[in-house]
Amino acid sequence: MILVYEFMEKGTLRDHLYDSDVPRLSWNQRLEICTGAARGLHYLHTGAARGIIHRDVKSTNILLDENHVAKVADFGLSRSGALDETHVSTNVKGTFGYLDPEYMMSEQLTAKSDVYSFGVVLLEVLCGRPAIDPTLPREQTNLAEWGMLCKKKGLLEQIVDSSLKNQIDPSSLRTFGETAEKCLQDDASDRPTMADVLWDLEYALQLQKTTKLKEAHEDSTTIDASSAAFSLPIVQRFPSLGSTTNGDDMRDSDLDTTENKFSPN
Repeated sequence: MILVYEFMEKGTLRDHLYDSDVPRLSWNQRLEICTGAARGLHYLHTGAARGIIHRDVKSTNILLDENHVAKVADFGLSRSGALDETHVSTNVKGTFGYLDPEYMMSEQLTAKSDVYSFGVVLLEVLCGRPAIDPTLPREQTNLAEWGMLCKKKGLLEQIVDSSLKNQIDPSSLRTFGETAEKCLQDDASDRPTMADVLWDLEYALQLQKTTKLKEAHEDSTTIDASSAAFSLPIVQRFPSLGSTTNGDDMRDSDLDTTENKFSPN
């Protein structure tokens, strides 16, 4: 007997965050991947009659296909569970650094345990470092603790992956950081559902896309204006294609949602 899996050409998300031989992902790509993974977890939590709790969400269990479309993988520790506030009593299993602290203390597993683990993944994506790094000073070893400390001090920008410098729109970063912070609340009842996380990430993605559209629009207007300076005074100057985009058109573009699709393996 064998298990057959779909081939995921780009490997794991972790590979693209830490492996020096793999090109770094852009911020837009990272947002797309996080959104796709959130959609997958949301499907697990709500797609079955009782829902499925993954129980081992981490960057090595998020795989990427040839187009960097994310799929959640490795359901060896998954458990079926209720969608309400009830829980599944079970021995604690998972990966250190991603484990929900409430689950570790109570041995009561809920879908919010996946939400916590996914919050750690969000920080990994933002900071480009492992969930646990024993080579760092003690206060920085645990990414979840260190990231939330920096967030509370307003220093989150200082621990962003250096390869993302000047790529991230401030509004997108703020929304992404707030989403990670909500996922990493110690009390599970204070964490959002994966549906809420998905909505927030899609919003962060749209904020980033809006900035790119505006930059393209401004660049086009600047180029056309400079070219027009060489026109003869008697020649009527018409607005460029970039400058004719009206507010309604821009808003329609801003509201396009990502096309990433998820289906469990």
